[in-house]
Amino acid sequence: MMTDELEYLKQRIPLLDYLQQRNWTARRVGAHLEFVGLCPLHPDTRPSFYVNASKNLFYCHGCGRGGDLIRFIGLSQGLSFRQSVAYLQQQIPPAADSEWLETVASFYQFQLHRYAEAVPYLQRRGLRDAGLIEELGIGYAPAIGKLRNHLVAHGYGLDRLLETGLITPQGRDTFCRRVIFPLGQPGPLVNLYGRSIGAAFPHRLLPRPKGGLFAWDSVRCCSTVILVEGLFDLASLWQAGFRNTTCAVGTHLTPLQLAQLCDQPGRQIDIVFDQDDNHAGQRASHALAQRLRSAGLDARIVHLPAAHDPNSFFCAGATAADFNRCREQAR
Repeated sequence: MMTDELEYLKQRIPLLDYLQQRNWTARRVGAHLEFVGLCPLHPDTRPSFYVNASKNLFYCHGCGRGGDLIRFIGLSQGLSFRQSVAYLQQQIPPAADSEWLETVASFYQFQLHRYAEAVPYLQRRGLRDAGLIEELGIGYAPAIGKLRNHLVAHGYGLDRLLETGLITPQGRDTFCRRVIFPLGQPGPLVNLYGRSIGAAFPHRLLPRPKGGLFAWDSVRCCSTVILVEGLFDLASLWQAGFRNTTCAVGTHLTPLQLAQLCDQPGRQIDIVFDQDDNHAGQRASHALAQRLRSAGLDARIVHLPAAHDPNSFFCAGATAADFNRCREQAR
């Protein structure tokens, strides 16, 4: 990454703001924009961690470490330089991107009840709570795509639509005949996930980062977190009352998502991935459990009946009590 791009990234996320958002308390010292508080990088009893807000730098007189925001991310999260940059890139999407994603998500939400195939598909997937559907911001991209005309009418150029991946080179809606989940709840949207209701490839994301764990701000305070692969899995568990569920949108966790799970030492993570016939979900569960245990978390693998994921498990008639019994048998 070029130096000017790195500087732009650090300007978008000031070091002091980043620390204060994570409950770092400090007092101002001297006439300059300098602050001091307990060091987040080592056990500290006397304030020794200094931040120069104008230079966007830190230095700790206790542990002798210092640097910029990227350096702090690497030290605090145990990430490499490249991983730290990726973490920051996924933290905050560009404002303009967030705005047009909001416009697209709102358009799809409006379409959900205008096409006869959309809501029945959700019902077949076991999602019947209208309030939850609205809370999740679920929408629908119909077969006859109208997104292009809608966005052009709102001032978005065709070149930009092609660049973002919303429109194919043939001018068609990329998410055609898909149920849409906006990613980024709560806060600025970072991506859109589309689940095919027909014969097309099931999963689709825009060619951009998928962001952090779904609805993490509402889950991060929980001492026990249920982690699932898919958004329909999450919706089924939320509907059943398991609101401490989050989703990685796949089995591969990004550096940001892994750091989120590890931000509370001792947290219990119940991994409930798909019970695939090819054992892909099972292998991913074991690999992730080992990584989490190495980070000091209590990671357990919850086994559902063969060939089931949480969504299909509840669609087959399982209850919250059935799911809890599977959790009690977790290894």
